[in-house]
Amino acid sequence: MTAKKKRTAPDPASAPSTSQRVSPPAAAKAAKAAPSKSSALDAAARVLRESGQPLSCPELIEQMAAKGYWSSPRGKTPSSTLYAAIAREVKLKGAASRFIKTGPGRFASRDAKD
Repeated sequence: MTAKKKRTAPDPASAPSTSQRVSPPAAAKAAKAAPSKSSALDAAARVLRESGQPLSCPELIEQMAAKGYWSSPRGKTPSSTLYAAIAREVKLKGAASRFIKTGPGRFASRDAKD
């Protein structure tokens, strides 16, 4: 049989002061303020919107890296991963999707720049 430990109140001297604590909303604001890289889907939508023409996924990956929007984190098949993600968005969101499938393996932006 084990003995139960008696709970003690925390020592106020060892607890961080209120000025040292970071509230969750303040931490979230700090995280939003830091520049973050865009996701592959966001970068693909941006490239397609800027180009105004349908592109294949390997072309998208190449342009995304060249423009500095996104680069593959050492993946073996980034174009296949991008293709699957775009196809999933088209299927799930339908008319609300950012992409339109224009042909086998080619996508365009729904709201291309004119």
